[in-house]
Order: sequence, then structure tokens, then C-alpha cells
Amino acid sequence: MNSVFGLHSIRFIALLLVQVVICSHINFLGYINPYIYIIFIFLFPIRENRLVLLLTSFLLGMLVDMFLDSGGVHAAASVFLAYTRPILLKTSFGMLYEHQSIKFSNTEIGSLITYITFGTLIHHLVLFSLEIFNISGILLILKKTLFSSIFTIILCLLIIILFSRNKK
Repeated sequence: MNSVFGLHSIRFIALLLVQVVICSHINFLGYINPYIYIIFIFLFPIRENRLVLLLTSFLLGMLVDMFLDSGGVHAAASVFLAYTRPILLKTSFGMLYEHQSIKFSNTEIGSLITYITFGTLIHHLVLFSLEIFNISGILLILKKTLFSSIFTIILCLLIIILFSRNKK
């Protein structure tokens, strides 16, 4: 149990640092930004208490908000993603989720792509809706959501595949 806690603590700190130090300074064309810290929420153990996921997601989002001076939008988007995670897991993995036998290192790549894609789109839509918070900016919200999501999905999948997959 301690090794699992240690692994997730290291993942939490590493993703936070990479997000704040590297990814927050990437800004293509004014609206393409990667937010890879959501990998922590995606890979959080399924059998863990859901309250722990919600609290750590809030903490992760608040720390990102503190470093980026963004006023709580990352915390809100992270908690919303953590809250909708069971629906995403059931949609993407089906019976594996119901039996709680999902191991992200052994899942099909198609299910993993579906899970990461839907989760990233939900997170980014909430994030940019709260950031812009103006109905007249709906096209900007959709544009930022689409392009940032594409970039984030590619980076998340690369990181998850490189660091989580079993070597065969």
C-alpha cells in the first residue's frame, strides 16, 4: 500500500511541476495550451475512495491555480473531471469498470483513447467556459477547447503509453 501511495505522490508532484514549469509557458497561436496535469486524475486508482479522488483533484487544481494565478478555474475543472470520471470509465471500458478490473497498463488502446479524449474535452470545456465566462465568447471557448484538447490528448497519450505500458 505504501508503494502505491508513493507512486501516486511522485506522479502528483511530477505532473504539477511539469505543468507549471514547462507546459504553462507553451502557447501556440494564443489559444493552444497543454494541460497534462489531468493525467493524475485519469490514472488515479479505481478502487480508491471517490472522496479521496475529489479532494486530491481539488488540491491539484488549486496548486495549478496558485502557480498560474488563474483564480480557481483549474480547481473547478479538475473537480468536475473527477466527479464525472465514473461515467467516463463506464462509457469507455464497459464491463471492465463494473467489475473494477481495469488496469490502464493492460487495456486496449482504443478504450484508453476514448477515455482520455472524452475526459480532456470535458475538462477543457469547463476550464475555458469559466475562464472566459461570457456567452458572447462561445466561439472562442469552443476554439480553445478543441485545439488545446487535441494537443493535450496527444501529449497525455504519449506520456501514458511511455510510462504506464508493460514492456513485452
